[in-house]
Amino acid sequence: MPIIEITSLTQPGVEVFATLTEAQLRNRIDPGKGIFIAESPKVIRVALEAGYEPLALLCERKHITGDAADIVSRCGDIPIYTGERELLASLTGYTLTRGVLCAMRRPTPRSVADVCYNAHRIVVIDGVVDTTNIGAIFRSAAALGIDAVLLTPTSCDPLNRRSIRVSMGSVFLVPWTWLEAPIHTLHQEGFRTAAMALSDNSISLDDAILKEEPRLAIVMGTEGDGLAQETIAEADYVVKIPMSHQVDSLNVAAAAAVAFWELRKR
Repeated sequence: MPIIEITSLTQPGVEVFATLTEAQLRNRIDPGKGIFIAESPKVIRVALEAGYEPLALLCERKHITGDAADIVSRCGDIPIYTGERELLASLTGYTLTRGVLCAMRRPTPRSVADVCYNAHRIVVIDGVVDTTNIGAIFRSAAALGIDAVLLTPTSCDPLNRRSIRVSMGSVFLVPWTWLEAPIHTLHQEGFRTAAMALSDNSISLDDAILKEEPRLAIVMGTEGDGLAQETIAEADYVVKIPMSHQVDSLNVAAAAAVAFWELRKR
């Protein structure tokens, strides 16, 4: 358990916490070598319990024997970088939540078939780029019985530091992967698709026909423009949430939570 005292912002070994962008951490050229950052003891514990591999810790000195003591003991011989709160904030560009960051190995991407195996209810996140919304959708998915999450390549990375934090580690609990193909290809996995959108042929979220579907993929669109017309056109169902007071839409994270609850597998 090598504990390394940070004395400057150019300390060798801390680049992963300081100078690398999210895209560089993700390492699109070789995803097998990608890294992500988990923040706060609670979230890091969820990741460790889910089997994610820790590579290095950045920890305020007081937390090594305090809030993060159990994490330190579980992380073996990885380097633990420490220093005063102000120096670590200068290094990372933000104040550490609960004083701990953990660099972890990004898992090998899974296939759609693998992620959807034995799933009854999944969500497809299409073009959602707000990290807070991604994290909130994952948290609702974990809490409300969604078996898997698929994301289009135009969506935000779930292993973005802020997405992970907002999800409270739920991104480690729900199987997920990227959906490169059109949504109609989910028919090959036995799913019917329900696009959440307002249109002339939308059916109500509480329509009994939706609840009777043995395998259903709920398709959620971007925060501003919603789903593309071609995506809506190829869906098996177009679904709307009944609303009052002339409100026509909800934030995508709120709409996802409502849809997950109503369409959960009973």
